[in-house]
Amino acid sequence: MAPMASMAHQAPLTHPAAFLARRAATALAAAVVLGTAAAPAAYADSPSASPKKLPDGLYGTKDPKYDGVWRQSLALLAQDAVGLRPAASAVRWLVGQQCADGAFTAFRAEPGKPCDGKTMRDTNQTAAAVQALAALGGHGDTVKKAVGWLKSVQNEDGGWSSMAGSPSDANSTSVVIGALAAAGEKPQSVTSKKGGKTPYDGLLTFQLGCDAKEGERGAFTFQLKGAAPNADATAAAATGALGKGFVVAPADQRAKAPVKPLNCKDAGGEKAGKGDPAQAAEGGDAYLVAQLDKNGQHLLSAMPGAEKQPDVGNTADAVVALAAGGHGAAAAKPLKWLEKNAAEWAEQSGPAAYAQLVLAAHATGTDPRSFGGTDLVAALNATGPKPAAAPKKDAGDSDDSADGGAISVWWVIGVGLAIGAGIGFLLSSRKKNQL
Repeated sequence: MAPMASMAHQAPLTHPAAFLARRAATALAAAVVLGTAAAPAAYADSPSASPKKLPDGLYGTKDPKYDGVWRQSLALLAQDAVGLRPAASAVRWLVGQQCADGAFTAFRAEPGKPCDGKTMRDTNQTAAAVQALAALGGHGDTVKKAVGWLKSVQNEDGGWSSMAGSPSDANSTSVVIGALAAAGEKPQSVTSKKGGKTPYDGLLTFQLGCDAKEGERGAFTFQLKGAAPNADATAAAATGALGKGFVVAPADQRAKAPVKPLNCKDAGGEKAGKGDPAQAAEGGDAYLVAQLDKNGQHLLSAMPGAEKQPDVGNTADAVVALAAGGHGAAAAKPLKWLEKNAAEWAEQSGPAAYAQLVLAAHATGTDPRSFGGTDLVAALNATGPKPAAAPKKDAGDSDDSADGGAISVWWVIGVGLAIGAGIGFLLSSRKKNQL
């Protein structure tokens, strides 16, 4: 385990920019090797210009053009989860980012400008916003329009990609499942127009079954069939397969029930354990526990050409996944690692990172105001407008979903960074990247 002091000299790994870069790097590497398209041609478009001055109500001090809606949504969710009422200006900013058709993008530099056919809507940003606004309440029309758009871009296999029209992936499908559940929908009843497939049908296609190597069974790949296990995709899928989103009710840390891997003794072949989302989630949890035990209670991540290093964000996601599965005791171990090692990472990374840690603490019944000596809630609040002191009762903001234009760039930044790392490396190594 690398000490946090050395990690400070490496790029912080947080959602969405860095983990999307890892995701796109893996997808691009596989696409080049397999001779398939890396991503739609649309990502040649330019992203919305960086603002000269950060908008009022926005959390974080870094350029929001790649992660504005994402980090804002997680910040508001984390505040709500600990009983705070987010600032009205913060909620208004998020609502104002919506396009007329219901979609959200990472950042709209000009909220008053209508979205057009060239605007690349983003399912991940949209699903994150849905989870936040549904939790806050008072934004039914905004949530309904966003959910309607998500349903309209569901792929034939039942899943979603970040960019509408691209092949489904485990992470995007999982975050949309969380959004559907948060909005009061039944994910199992949301079926694709052509194939009649549910989100769970799509999600479970990415799980490695009994025909995989013993140490890989139960894990999820990010996207391509036959790809290597991916801890980030597994953490997301293990939560999504249970119909849960970013906010998970606290698990009982005293629960000692073991995490059960896929049962490959009574049923042979890759179909063992398939078709049952709960069993799939259990298999994913078992893979995560094995990886956490192997690496010293944290997950690893490596960008192309870089040494593997502890991945704080993915470890936090794994804690939430284990808690979602009712494995509080298993989640407690990586949580302790986070308490000792995550403060510097969160400080460097900003509001989304603080929110991830708050939600991991919440999922395990841990006090986020005393997290390894850090008050995560205070640190999160300090990155944006001060929330109301009183516990949240209702959103207090009218639904003012706006029409506007912006651009989704999750694939843009990821593919750009992957190319920067070197196509030659991608062709020669095909390492098992953590996304």
